[in-house]
Amino acid sequence: VQLQASGGGLVQSGGSLRLSCTISGYTSEEYQIAWFRQAPGKGREGVGCILRSDGTTWYPDSTRGRFAVTKDNARNAVYLQMISAQPEDTAVYYCATGAQRGWSCSTASYEYDHWGQGTQVTVSS
Repeated sequence: VQLQASGGGLVQSGGSLRLSCTISGYTSEEYQIAWFRQAPGKGREGVGCILRSDGTTWYPDSTRGRFAVTKDNARNAVYLQMISAQPEDTAVYYCATGAQRGWSCSTASYEYDHWGQGTQVTVSS
């Protein structure tokens, strides 16, 4: 399984950005995909997830309403749409996949087996 994250860059505070994650090598159609981020000097934080099977999503309080995770199964791609970006959103963003464990997805990192290489997002104030 290989994941390729892209779309990072510099965005002004209040702006929008969309990250992409292309996934290859999966034999199952039931798995979960999550986006994580890691800012300098901080731990890894889950920012949203989605089930490939039915598109169920979940977000932590820190990103709910500003971030949206969507998917395009035909393209084997998952997206992270960020709106109203804030300087505290500056981080390296990673996509990851893991087995679907229930009726919803999770941003617990231990549930994810495969990780992309990360893409840098910088939000200027």
